[in-house]
Amino acid sequence: MILKQYYLGCLAHASYLLGDEQSGTAVIVDPQRDIHQYVTDAKNSGLQIRHVFLSHFHADFIAGHLELRDSCGASIHLGSHAQAEYAFRPMNDGDTLEFPGMRLQVLHTPGHTIESISILVFDLAKDKTKPCAVLTGDTLFIGDVGRPDLRASLGWTANELGGHLYDSLHTKLLPLHDDVLVYPAHGAGSLCGKKLSSDTVSTLGDQRRYNYALKPMSKEEFVRLVTADQPDAPPYFTYDAILNTRERATLDKSLEEGLKPVELDEVLRLGDKGAQILDVRDAAEYAKGHLAGSINIGLGGQYATWAGTVLDRAKPIVIIAEPGREQEAALRLGRIGFDHIMGYLRNGMEALAERPDLVWPTERAGVLVAAEELESAQPPLLLDVRTPGEWSTKHIAGSVSVPLNRLQERVAEVPADRRIAVHCAGGYRSSIAVSILHQHGITNLIEIAGGLAAWEAAGLPVVSESGVSS
Repeated sequence: MILKQYYLGCLAHASYLLGDEQSGTAVIVDPQRDIHQYVTDAKNSGLQIRHVFLSHFHADFIAGHLELRDSCGASIHLGSHAQAEYAFRPMNDGDTLEFPGMRLQVLHTPGHTIESISILVFDLAKDKTKPCAVLTGDTLFIGDVGRPDLRASLGWTANELGGHLYDSLHTKLLPLHDDVLVYPAHGAGSLCGKKLSSDTVSTLGDQRRYNYALKPMSKEEFVRLVTADQPDAPPYFTYDAILNTRERATLDKSLEEGLKPVELDEVLRLGDKGAQILDVRDAAEYAKGHLAGSINIGLGGQYATWAGTVLDRAKPIVIIAEPGREQEAALRLGRIGFDHIMGYLRNGMEALAERPDLVWPTERAGVLVAAEELESAQPPLLLDVRTPGEWSTKHIAGSVSVPLNRLQERVAEVPADRRIAVHCAGGYRSSIAVSILHQHGITNLIEIAGGLAAWEAAGLPVVSESGVSS
C-alpha cells in the first residue's frame, strides 16, 4: 500500500494519493485543481487513478475532482449528504472500497460541513482489522478542529454544525486507537480553523493529549469554544464551496483561454472598462514603478488567499508579471476558481518603457527614517493593516488599525488630505494596502519597508493594547 501526502504551502492544503500495488489502483483524496503531480506519480508507480474523494465541499480552493474525472476517468466519491451537479457515488457511513492490499472505509463526520466525511485507511498486509491512518479532511486538524461557521450563508448555523462536530469527534474519531495516524486537509496558515499546527501529520493519541478542542468538555462548552474568535473568512469562500458542487470548465481549458499576451493599449482599454490590473511582482519591484491603477498582490506570499480577498470575482483580470511567471500567476488564481483572466501584459513592465507618464512609484522608507518622520511636527497618520489580534498583541504607539481585509470597505476612514504611513508585519500586506489606497485617490503615502519586524529589529518601541511598552 502507498500513502503519499502532497502539501501546497501557499494554501496550507494537504492532498493524498492512496495506492494499491496489487490491483494497480490509485485513489486521490482532496486533490488540488492542477492534477499533474498525481497523474505523474501514479504512472511512475504503475497505478491508474480510478477514484477521487472529496472529504467535503472545500471553501478555500477549487478541488481537482473534475480534472481527474476528465483526464483519468476517475469516479467521484462524496459523502451521502452531498448534492452536486455532476455524477458521483454517494458514500454512506461505513461504506468501503476494497482492494487486495488496501481497504478504505468512510466515516460520516459532519460538523465543518454537513456532508463531511473522514476515511479510514487499512493496510491489509499489516492488519486487516485495525486502520493505520485516518484522513480527516477539515473535521480534525493537527492542533485544532474544523470551524463550523462557514456555512451560515447556505442555511446552517455555527451552533448546529458545532454540535454535529462534537458528535463526529466523540463517536467516530476519538474511539480510534492512539497510534492511528491523523492526516488532515490543512495546516498552519489555513483560515479553516484558528490554531492549526505547522505539523502535517500526527497520531490520534497525541491529538487526544494536546489538541485543545479534544479535551473533556460538554457539547455546550465545545460549541462555545469552537465558534469563538474564528478569523474572518475571505469573501471567496462561499463562492468556492458552491463552485465545488458544480459542473465547470477544467483548469487546463481555463488557462488555455485566459493565458494570452495582451498589448499595452489593450490593457489600458480593458482597465478603462473596469478590468482589474493585477501586478504580481515583489513589493520592492512594485514600489520602484508600476502601472497607475494596478493592484499589487505578490507571488511571494499568500497570493491566492489575498487575491480572493481583495479582487472582485465579477470583473475580469489582466496580469502584470515578470516575463516567465505569467502562467504561475494564472494557475494560482485558478486554484481558487478565479478563471476570469483576460490575459497578461506582453513583456511585463518593459512594455511601459516608452510611457513613463503611466508609471507610478511608491515611496518606501526604512524604519529609522519612518520613525523620524513620525516624531516630526506634522507626523503622518500611521496605518497598521495587520489583523486586530496582531495589533492587540503589539503595535507602534499612535497607530490606527484597519485590517487589510477590511480596507476597501473602510477606506473612507483614511483621510485623503493627510500623509499616510502604512505598515504590516513584514511588508507584503502593506504593498497591497498601498495599491488599494492609490486606487481610491489617496496618494500621499509612505510604506514602511520591512514592517513591524524591521521596526522591532531596529530596537524601536512597541506597545500592547494594555499599554505595556517593549
